[in-house]
Amino acid sequence: MKFAVIIPARFGSTRLPGKPLMDIVGKPMIQHVYERALESGAEKVIVATDDKKIETAVRDFGGEACLTSDKHRSGTDRITEVADTLQLDDEQIVVNLQGDEPLMPSSVVRQVAESLAKNTNASMSTVCTPITTAAELFDPHIVKVVRDENDMAVYFSRASIPWDRDAFASTTEVLPENSIHFRHIGLYAYRAGFLRQYIQWPPCVMENMESLEQLRAIWHGHRIHVAEALEIPLAGVDTERDLEIVKAYLSQ
Repeated sequence: MKFAVIIPARFGSTRLPGKPLMDIVGKPMIQHVYERALESGAEKVIVATDDKKIETAVRDFGGEACLTSDKHRSGTDRITEVADTLQLDDEQIVVNLQGDEPLMPSSVVRQVAESLAKNTNASMSTVCTPITTAAELFDPHIVKVVRDENDMAVYFSRASIPWDRDAFASTTEVLPENSIHFRHIGLYAYRAGFLRQYIQWPPCVMENMESLEQLRAIWHGHRIHVAEALEIPLAGVDTERDLEIVKAYLSQ
């Protein structure tokens, strides 16, 4: 199966400016992400960036980069520009791997591409992992997903869903026995044709309320396949503390 990985990476992160270029055990973070993508077996890996410094860094380690507009609102818009620049066929599967995920398992990158290829009735695919603590479930920074019997997304939310009415009437300190709560992992695969359609839609009401871009697809009646990840991804890098955790992990 053939698929491409496009890695959106911007310099101007609010919480950690310039993070794609930050050194992690002798390599810029974007190189670690690029290597995970190559290990997945993708036929093409390209960094989509609005910053010349990132483009230069990628070319310096032998990677491929595409300089994009600095007007994009999201990484999805950025990777769609690259898909158009490369003139990818509408059926080409594209994986969106964020540029701040140096510890994303390559097996999971491949998994989302394979899930989309197998589920022809889905427009997108992504992954989830079981929630194991009440602290995770009630943390609004952790996105939850509810799936149907075919592992298609019913809804994504920062709220604690599904809500176990009887169990949580007693306590919210522990998860109910046989909990079916899942954490969404922000890794996606799409077909290039769907990306071109998707960016034509304005943000929907639910997307704006939850600040979750994937809800736009559900709003417009499209299906998102959500597989349980083959490996549990370790944390991405949003803050200085995250960066130190990744450095410690990779230095081992």
